[in-house]
Amino acid sequence: MRDLHLPGRSPVLAANGMCATSHPLAAKAAVDILERGGNAMDAAIAGAVLLGICEPQMTGIGGDCFVLFKEAGSDEVRALNGSGRAPAAASADALRDKGHETVPVNGVEAVTVPGAVDAFCRLSADHGRLGLDAVLAPAIHYAEVGVPVAERVAFDFPNDVAVLQGHGVTHYSDGGKPLKSGQLFRAPGQAEVLRRVAKDGRAAFYEGEVAEDMLAALSGMGGVHTAEDFAAAACDYTQPVSGDYRETELWEHPPNGHGATAILMLNILKHFDIAGMDPWGAERVHIEAEAAKLAYDARNRIIADPDHTTRLAHMLAPETAEKLAALIDPKKAMAAAGPLAEAVHKDTIYITVVDKDRMAVSLIYSIFHGFGSGIASEKFGILFQNRGAGFTLTPGHPNEMAGGKRPMHTIIPGMLREGGRVTMPFGVMGGAYQPNGHARFVSNLKDFGLSPQAAIDGPRSFADGGKLKVERGYSEGVRQALADMGHDVDVPDEPIGGAQAILLHEDGVLEGGSDPRKDGCALGY
Repeated sequence: MRDLHLPGRSPVLAANGMCATSHPLAAKAAVDILERGGNAMDAAIAGAVLLGICEPQMTGIGGDCFVLFKEAGSDEVRALNGSGRAPAAASADALRDKGHETVPVNGVEAVTVPGAVDAFCRLSADHGRLGLDAVLAPAIHYAEVGVPVAERVAFDFPNDVAVLQGHGVTHYSDGGKPLKSGQLFRAPGQAEVLRRVAKDGRAAFYEGEVAEDMLAALSGMGGVHTAEDFAAAACDYTQPVSGDYRETELWEHPPNGHGATAILMLNILKHFDIAGMDPWGAERVHIEAEAAKLAYDARNRIIADPDHTTRLAHMLAPETAEKLAALIDPKKAMAAAGPLAEAVHKDTIYITVVDKDRMAVSLIYSIFHGFGSGIASEKFGILFQNRGAGFTLTPGHPNEMAGGKRPMHTIIPGMLREGGRVTMPFGVMGGAYQPNGHARFVSNLKDFGLSPQAAIDGPRSFADGGKLKVERGYSEGVRQALADMGHDVDVPDEPIGGAQAILLHEDGVLEGGSDPRKDGCALGY
């Protein structure tokens, strides 16, 4: 139990159903769906789509999603890839010929076909109960009447609003100025799109007037996207990957997501006595940072479109982790891995829902960078992701940009299974931090016996871009010890990521944890 004299969050406990996510309106909408007889898939979709209105800098229907889920009465972890592809005419050669070394982060070249709407329609049809009209109703309502900008959203807006261009400025800012906490954000154009999707399904988004509006915006910026690219958008059920840590299975979405990086990190950490270290001390931060450098270097070489990822088994092999662990000096920082050829980001939403029948959904949904590409359609205000910035332009690399290809993705849902029983859907937002965040969360649970809420609350660090980012939750003594080991220590202005989790106790009680670094909460009934 936490010290009740100190600020903090108690775990949320409920017996029937629960949602944990980054905005309270979305959590409430999801629980409302559960109370109306919807299942966890219905509720997760309802909350996720609403988050595109509550946190428009993070996500929206112009983005992608990945999903892990288990059906009621089963402990099989299933996966769905809701990420879109580059347009057929996309070409790394064309960008190199223009002098680009990387895909322009806020250029139309970075816009891949949005995959989330197709995924939501497919999941609703295959696994939902209530139908899209009921599931999309909360987002339609709030898109029309508006959502007051929450504190964390307002914190993000000033850094992100500068990327907005053209119609993006019109739909997502106050005349080019960021919206402030308490101001209403409305998206009536998106409400109309969602009404059409509720009535006519995916075709209302990928064909007809809505698709024409999106294509006009993209072609007006010089994009090579076609109606055929949008009509061909299709999600895929995939086979998740897993690894074990202290008798717990960590399940991750396979490539083009980079969840395998979290499994590799934990495989490396197995070679050290993490449980014998101070959980908030310099020694643990150092070993974790070194493991991250090695695991992310492997990620940068291997993870790509699933049709082009050929060394995943090598990445997950125990002997690979053993060899990498041997490279770590417990007292000295190694040089950072080379810079990424593809862009990294920090903006994502995550939602997890468990229903009364114990269906569990772990869903992550994003437009990549803050406000994505910054490009929005004129009539409906659909803001496009810039996921194509996740490609590399390095010739011959498995993640090299090409037409019809999916880029390496940084968003990863997670799920834990123990003794053959699914025990926790969870996710850690924060762009490139996510695999490190998954490894840290699992280690907090299993090495130090923390509750989900305490495991989320604990301070974070991340070796990123040659810096060791260390949250203010660490002491000055820890930061100095890390600097003495050779780390270039940096205290970031913003917190590192955010997390949500629901623990399924054997006695039937649900225990939710929600990150105070975000505006959200866990709610149950």
